[in-house]
Amino acid sequence: MTVHAIQTVHSENAQRLVILGTGGTIAGRAAQAGDNVGYVAGQVSVGDLVAAVPTLKELCLDVEQVAQLDSKDMGFSVWKALAARVAFHLERPDVKGLVITHGTDTLEETAFFLQSVLKPTKPVVLTCAMRPATALVPDGPQNLSDAVAVARHTDAQGVVVVCAGQVHCADDVTKVHTYRLDAFDSGDAGPLGCVEEGAVRLFRPWPLALAAGYVDASIHARVQASLALPRVVMLTSHADMDGLMVEALLAQSDSGAAQPLRGIVVAGTGNGTLHKDLEAALLKAQAQGIRVVLTSRCIRGRVLTHLGQRLSEVSGLSPVKSRIALALALLAD
Repeated sequence: MTVHAIQTVHSENAQRLVILGTGGTIAGRAAQAGDNVGYVAGQVSVGDLVAAVPTLKELCLDVEQVAQLDSKDMGFSVWKALAARVAFHLERPDVKGLVITHGTDTLEETAFFLQSVLKPTKPVVLTCAMRPATALVPDGPQNLSDAVAVARHTDAQGVVVVCAGQVHCADDVTKVHTYRLDAFDSGDAGPLGCVEEGAVRLFRPWPLALAAGYVDASIHARVQASLALPRVVMLTSHADMDGLMVEALLAQSDSGAAQPLRGIVVAGTGNGTLHKDLEAALLKAQAQGIRVVLTSRCIRGRVLTHLGQRLSEVSGLSPVKSRIALALALLAD
């Protein structure tokens, strides 16, 4: 992926921030200003987004367009390019922190990926919008202004998400609403803090970073050297579920698929319970060397293990984040 040249927007303030654009609704355009759903994502450049926020005019910013897409189409190639650019800017001694504009659909996945791969000691703040830039009252400018406030906070570190005045840790954040401006939640943990009139108020500590350096060099190097993440599939247990999908995945892998199946993350009902037919198929996959990780499809809570647990691996992360965690673990093997 071609990375656009860095655009220095202002230079009056010595505390330099980098803003990276990846597209999303925050950069979306609709044919009519009153249309908040029938828009095309990823149309407005990140430079234009920054220029439209008056509170950013006196800051020292480097602005760079890394990608321009609808985040529903996010994938490893963009993550890889984004991680490389974030790592590059983190190593710059003059950079205080980074802000990334992103679509809401897969924002929680990108945030978790970056935190897992980089574990930065500087702040990396992802922000977004639920309304396009052409909306009568767009929410993107306020979110972007709040994200910059978080990135400038004295003690800020790690990958966080800022939306609708709330600050969420990458490990906890989940999109929970299809349309509302406050579309994100941090489950049992609750938000990390909030932004009030440009001031950050913390409820709990910043996410942990590495003891030294800005980048987890080992896993970051593996990511940059890889063409794709190991193949991990996510399945959900539900009424009338069977094991046919698992059987088909195993058969495809046995037939010499270009990217063989390495893992399955299954979102169980309740406390990780599974339909008996699905469980039988998953146990077969586990016996064949496929890593099977059990999670819950419930928004809150985590799977508590018990004596009758038949699958060996259980995750307290959401299913989508468990998929990324397992893929990165397989990449490290």
